[in-house]
Amino acid sequence: MTVPDHPNIVLIFSDQHRGDALGCVGNPVVRTPNLDGLAAEGVTFRNCNTNSPLCMPARASLITGLYVNEHGAWGNRTEADRHGPSHVRNIRDAGYCTAVVGKTHFRLYQADDGHTRDHASGLHDWGYEFAHEVKDTIPSATHRCYYTDFLAERRKLQVYEDCARNFRLGQSTGFLRPWEHLPNLLDEDEHIDMYIANTASEWIRGYADDRPFYLQVCLMGPHPPFDAPARYRDMFDPEDMPLAIMEPPAEPMSPQIRRMFARRGLKDMTESQGQTLTSHYYAKVAFDDHAIGIVLQSLEEKGLLDNTWIVYTSDHGEMLGDHRFCQKSVFYEGALNVPLIVRPPGGTRPWTARGLTDHFDICSTLLDAAGAGHLGVDRGLSLLPKIETGPDAPDAQQGKGVVFSEVNLHSMARAERYKMTIDSLTRKPLELYDMENDPHELRNLVNEPRLLGVRDQFLAEYFSHLLANLNEPQLRVYQGGGIPTKLHQEYPEY
Repeated sequence: MTVPDHPNIVLIFSDQHRGDALGCVGNPVVRTPNLDGLAAEGVTFRNCNTNSPLCMPARASLITGLYVNEHGAWGNRTEADRHGPSHVRNIRDAGYCTAVVGKTHFRLYQADDGHTRDHASGLHDWGYEFAHEVKDTIPSATHRCYYTDFLAERRKLQVYEDCARNFRLGQSTGFLRPWEHLPNLLDEDEHIDMYIANTASEWIRGYADDRPFYLQVCLMGPHPPFDAPARYRDMFDPEDMPLAIMEPPAEPMSPQIRRMFARRGLKDMTESQGQTLTSHYYAKVAFDDHAIGIVLQSLEEKGLLDNTWIVYTSDHGEMLGDHRFCQKSVFYEGALNVPLIVRPPGGTRPWTARGLTDHFDICSTLLDAAGAGHLGVDRGLSLLPKIETGPDAPDAQQGKGVVFSEVNLHSMARAERYKMTIDSLTRKPLELYDMENDPHELRNLVNEPRLLGVRDQFLAEYFSHLLANLNEPQLRVYQGGGIPTKLHQEYPEY
């Protein structure tokens, strides 16, 4: 495999795509032909973990290379410092044109936010030279983006805002169950993810700079609402869907799990309702795969596939009814495990790496591919050497010894066999799972006397390292409720 000296880099970054919802990892029901095609020319990292199972902290960790407790964006109401470390800025400084099209979610959304163009300077601070930011439409005349401009030109904005209002209110009141999401009422090319894909493709086709480019294509889906156009829903019969892990959370239930179960638990969900939920989610995944295909086609038409790294991943997964949860913000595998496919320039012999990896490794890989300077604190391991040496190398299936994830003042460490969760401030052990003998996480072994040594090792070796540089000022902001917004008062689930 010969890699050009100055390759382009395209990061396709979706929202809430769980790691097992891909045909190329053996899922026989979901339909992802474009991502499967990408995997057929690249390396699939089957055990990739998000460093936070929530949008803003996950995205902050990917761009900064910092643990959540270091950048301090513990949830969706605290922001990381845009003047701090940024792999995008480092790649820009290495001579790349840096661009983003789609959802960024580095800052707090406000109901009276104005237009995304008004906030472009913040994305420039992160290192993006070109920014075409779109965001979920909130029913507000003072909350606009390039996508709402597009819909307004087509006289379709009211249709979308009405759907958005019904979805947000249904979510916040609990009247709209996750298997009851309606299909999108717009034409297919008017869906927000198709708009993002088409805009990114136009940018690629029109690119005429002499510099290589680093482009992030950031989709909204398959994040809720699970609103794929009707013809995609017709591809999936609920009766053909796999069953969720129907067992509720194991006792002893941690405070984190108990709180999230009260907010997002599906205590009365039937098996058939769970299958309907899965069919709607898979339809959204299939629709987004089609959007990704449009981006890949533009690279092919431009003759760039031999000179471009393509990376696909997601910010976090989706519980999809497992343990009677929907959405995320927990450390179960459904929320923690995300897809990761890396296709080098020109492609390579396809294979699957099963060692532990995470978003920090993606950050290091992007920097390595660009020949850019690494960040001050390097939490990741570049995957380029593993990709270059291939599946027959002695360490091909060897990953990190431990990966970390954090959210809402809870921290998780995952080693090859055990996964442990603690309260980030008191360091009290809350959950311990034997992933080798209990992959569905049905038995919380945190109080098992025979595993005292495991708990002590995790606390002394892993969590002491993870929490060594906790950002105290940002912690106080989070503990104070974050930055208050009118949006959260109107739509508390946002």
